[in-house]
Amino acid sequence: MGELPQLMAPETLGDQAYRAIREGIISGSLKRGEKVTERGLAESLDISATPVREALRRLEQDRLVERVGPRSVRIAKFDESELREFTMIEDSLRALSARLAAQKSTAAQRRQMCELLDRADELLMETDGVGAGSQRERELVVEILDCMRQFHAVIDRASGNPTLIQMLHMVDAFGADERRDGVLHEVNSDRRSAVRDRYRQHRAIYDAIAAGDGERAEQLMRAHSRTSNTSRLAARFSG
Repeated sequence: MGELPQLMAPETLGDQAYRAIREGIISGSLKRGEKVTERGLAESLDISATPVREALRRLEQDRLVERVGPRSVRIAKFDESELREFTMIEDSLRALSARLAAQKSTAAQRRQMCELLDRADELLMETDGVGAGSQRERELVVEILDCMRQFHAVIDRASGNPTLIQMLHMVDAFGADERRDGVLHEVNSDRRSAVRDRYRQHRAIYDAIAAGDGERAEQLMRAHSRTSNTSRLAARFSG
């Protein structure tokens, strides 16, 4: 008998709860250090407590929540030394992902990367026409950051390495909310040009991946990730 294609398992309520709670942590809707209960999360998601309990077990393994009671957890909050170690790990993983993406990405994946960068460029141009520090500028910056998050996600998938993708999935959640808040703070200060410089690095990374230059893609991504994380940590722990 010939080899049959694998069936895709349907997403369970536990999977959906995991994804929703994880996104709440990343977006900052669930604050670092905040205590939440299984019942409260279940009511918020309009589901029973059982899939929430399953989701929280997975999030404990990801170190995104800490168990504080039989039916309650606290959103994990990390100290400076822990976050510095996480960012070192992230820098290395993202660099490897970019190298592999240069070797293994498909034409469709490269097209998706380019489309995300083009969309972000359009949004960036729109910021020039709005008031500095305005609500509209904030909304545009958040949209740009979402494009860049998707850009990195495509690179991760393009690496074609399931183990690496899973590891990146975990580190991506550490401090994502702080990264967004840090960028928003910078665009309202005299560091606006530094933010734009970091933004332009994405295009250079894409060019290296599209050219199949794994070594250059790795070098550029490592430098970009390190610069971004250094700025984020400095903003959090200054003073």
